[in-house]
Amino acid sequence: MSETMEQYEQEINASFRKFEEGDMVTGTITSVADDEITLDLNSYAQGVVKALEVSADPAFSIRDNMEVGQEVSAVVLSGDDGEGSVSLSIRQATEILAWDKLKEYMENETNLSLTVGGVVKGGVITYVEGIRGFIPASMLSLSYVEDLTTWLKKEITARVVEIDPDKKRLILSCRVILKEQQAEERERKINSIAVGTVLEGTVESLQTYGAFIDLGDGISGLVHISQISQKRIKKPAEVLSVGDKVKVKVIKIADGKIGLSMKVLEEVTEKPETIEVFDYKETGEASTSLGSLLSGFDFEE
Repeated sequence: MSETMEQYEQEINASFRKFEEGDMVTGTITSVADDEITLDLNSYAQGVVKALEVSADPAFSIRDNMEVGQEVSAVVLSGDDGEGSVSLSIRQATEILAWDKLKEYMENETNLSLTVGGVVKGGVITYVEGIRGFIPASMLSLSYVEDLTTWLKKEITARVVEIDPDKKRLILSCRVILKEQQAEERERKINSIAVGTVLEGTVESLQTYGAFIDLGDGISGLVHISQISQKRIKKPAEVLSVGDKVKVKVIKIADGKIGLSMKVLEEVTEKPETIEVFDYKETGEASTSLGSLLSGFDFEE
């Protein structure tokens, strides 16, 4: 009986709770309209959330995203208006709770599926946990983005890269994910190439230490100057030019780099000096006798 009376007293005290501006409260949605929702705050007063205070996302729909019976958190904007209603903001509560979530996303490098909600100078706008985020144009793609309007309403995958709750600053990037995917794909392609494979490529650049060969499909390798020719050369430009088509052999793959050789595929053009060897036999009759060797000489005076 004492426990029941204690619970009853708690409920009475809660029902007469005074709501102060800035308080964080939890309530259950009792009705949903286009312009506002109402909350049961387990008190004498009901909570009222106007449409503008539900979400900062202009694409957010109260009808589509809020439903009766749903429990939500809200911040008190003003106390009892004298008619038993307390003005609340779900948007502000979402912001307070969201920054911790955003920090968690950044620390865990979480990939987020988002929709571009707006285009501004220098980038696009999207919303994460109800917070307005900015993606600079340079972080949207691996290549230059000429027309940002083509990204409006586009589904993207991005990652939180910078947050500042005090300044309400949220920066995201798609590029960081694309770079990782590109690196993984490159590694996969490199791993599919076996040492000893002969390939055809194009000279893409010349350096003092060798030549970089474009092997196609986004893969390139290095022919060190010592592996360019069987002849001694001082610089790759002596025998190669950018754009040349060459055949190369893969001689090494390590740390995501491909070592190539042209030298091992060259044919030997200089024949080794041939030394004629006579076979003198000590058995049998010599093919040329001493008499025949001296027969041509006249020893008479």
